[in-house]
Amino acid sequence: MPTWNSEQYLKFAGERTRPAHDLAARVALESPRRVIDLGCGPGNSTAVLAQRWPGAQLTGLDSSPAMLATARKDYPQWYWMESDIATWATDQPFDVVFSNAAMQWVADHDNVVPRQFAQVAPGGAWAMQIPANLGAPPHRIIRELASSAAWRDKFHFPAREWRPEAPPFYYNVLAPLAARVDIWETEYLHVLPNVDAIIEWYRGTGLRPWLEALADDQARVRFLEDYRAALAPEFPPQRDGKILFPFRRLFVIAYRD
Repeated sequence: MPTWNSEQYLKFAGERTRPAHDLAARVALESPRRVIDLGCGPGNSTAVLAQRWPGAQLTGLDSSPAMLATARKDYPQWYWMESDIATWATDQPFDVVFSNAAMQWVADHDNVVPRQFAQVAPGGAWAMQIPANLGAPPHRIIRELASSAAWRDKFHFPAREWRPEAPPFYYNVLAPLAARVDIWETEYLHVLPNVDAIIEWYRGTGLRPWLEALADDQARVRFLEDYRAALAPEFPPQRDGKILFPFRRLFVIAYRD
């Protein structure tokens, strides 16, 4: 299990939080009373929910003590809960069950998504955003490098990978349960200073499980060197020297009667 680092994650707080703004803005509920942020991390997405619905009672839920420690320090006014979003359930339904960039780490969406939707109060909504770029160069190169002859014997245990499903999967799971389902994808083009910034980005998320599966820091440094060498040709600099970093994301909102 990766040990998440809130400081590393928040190095790109603006870029990581923008999809949360886009998802919250699209939820067609004006005054929900109770709102929960599943996989809240350090609280940056929960702060978005507070801006969207200032009168709501907010709960943030995450499995990482480090992330929750940052959230409690920065936002002591809200309720923070340590739990696993894969098994979470409540006896007091929420008007909005919200999850920004967390469900990709959860297996068995066939069962988890309906169980989360069942925690939505009548007239409420379940809203999720996940990365939809598992085939993009940064992820593809991680997998290719890890399975190469130079590296496949260096991992002490399998890395925990993302598990996003395609849009039709979520429609087919939710349509029989929901009054209405809204699904869309957006590809953000983040402007970053160089390829090293992409590596820093993924050190806070997708690279972390692979690095933790290696034996020591020396191996991690070498892996990152090889990763950078393979990644750089995929992101040529623009005229001003910066790079464009495409990042595709999937959004799903399901409403209860």
